[in-house]
Amino acid sequence: MYIRVKRNKSTYFIHCDPTEKVLEIKQKLQGIIDQPVDDQRLILLETGEVLDDSKTLAEEKVENDAVVALTLKKDDDEFEDVNIEKPNDFYQARDSDGGSNW
Repeated sequence: MYIRVKRNKSTYFIHCDPTEKVLEIKQKLQGIIDQPVDDQRLILLETGEVLDDSKTLAEEKVENDAVVALTLKKDDDEFEDVNIEKPNDFYQARDSDGGSNW
């Protein structure tokens, strides 16, 4: 399975298994975004729940193609708010030409 991890305008597609722990997903992300696992927070967008590092994806009810928000710890040790921007400009550009360039 895979999950979509979103932060700001970025989306990371992470290949994973339902038996993997949330901590293992954070370790995969650490290799991509160069942020320590302790500075990452993953939130299942469907429920708004913060995912527990010690639980598996299955235990947290994270399913294939789930969207998970990534927030990072700020300098004041608080986590930033969820900020996911939709790429509206892509769809507007595509739709404005009637889709003839596809």
